[in-house]
Order: sequence, then structure tokens, then C-alpha cells
Amino acid sequence: MLRAGLYARVSTNDQQTLAMQNRAMREYVAHRGWTIALQVREVNSGAAKREAREKLLEAARRREIDVVLVWRLDRWGRSVADLLATLQELEHLGVGFVSLTEALDLTTPAGRAMAGLLAIFAEFEREILRERTRAGLAHARQNGKRLGRPATAAAHAAEARKLRQTGISKSEIARRLVIGRTSVRRILAADSNQN
Repeated sequence: MLRAGLYARVSTNDQQTLAMQNRAMREYVAHRGWTIALQVREVNSGAAKREAREKLLEAARRREIDVVLVWRLDRWGRSVADLLATLQELEHLGVGFVSLTEALDLTTPAGRAMAGLLAIFAEFEREILRERTRAGLAHARQNGKRLGRPATAAAHAAEARKLRQTGISKSEIARRLVIGRTSVRRILAADSNQN
């Protein structure tokens, strides 16, 4: 008899489906003859950190559940890449995964083949994001935008040296220039190393 971990999630705008998700998953567990070892619910948007999902993954890592059951894939994963990463972790742990709405059951050969297709789509999604990033960076460069980390402490090097020559402490220099004390020490140490 498999021990199931049930995961239900709704966004704050969609709370009426929580009871429906739970009912459908409980019926499925009863139909398959499984037991419910853990049931978690989450109410948040897709972008937020999913603490209840992490609780379920921790239970899988401790081998307290044999299968994760969700109502729909979009309830579980934030993106195709996120979905694939968690599915691969579950597979590595020997924990099955079932999504009711999509009839995706990774405990079967057909379900595992579907997971392979998800891997292809995840790579496609990553490649599209890389292309968009490259295009955005190229566009920014063409428009004269300076890329990379902004020069902070180096821009204040001359001022830091002048303040130090007047006898002001490194901590006070850092406070006045709104830079870190370590940066002040680095600037002044570079001067002493050159001499």
C-alpha cells in the first residue's frame, strides 16, 4: 500500500477550488487503495516561496511518502524548469508523482516518457530565456547603456585619500562617503603598497 503526499495550492484569487482539489485527490487515493501519509495546502501566488511544497519534498527525502499527488501540474511547478527539477528529484528518491487533471502518472512507463518530453520543453524554455537575455543586453549596449556592476568605492578613491590625509579615521571616511570600511581599507592599502 503506497503512502501518498497530497499537495493542493490556490492563488489568493482562486480559493474556491481548494476543497475541490482536496476532494478529487482523496477520491483518487481511495480508488487506488493508497493511504494518505501527508496532506498540505498552500494559498499564495505562483511566484511566492512554496513552504508547504517544500514540507512535502522534505517528507519525500525522509522516505515518509511513496508518491506525490497533485490536482494539476501548474499547482506544483512555477515553470517547466522548476517542474522538471522537482520531478527529477522525486524520481531520484524513488517517489512517484501523479497529476490528476493531466492524467500524468510517473509511476508508469508512459508517465516516465512524458517526463522525458517535459525535459525537452524545459531545455527549450531555458534556451528562449537565454536568447531574450542576449537580445536585451545587445539592445542595451546599442543604446549606450553601461552594463555590469557599478563602480562604487573606486569612484570615491581620491576623496578617501584626501580625507585620510586630514587625519579622519577609516570608519568616518566610510560613513561620509557611504561606502564600506573594507573598501576604504582596500583603497588606502593600495596607496601604501604603491609607495
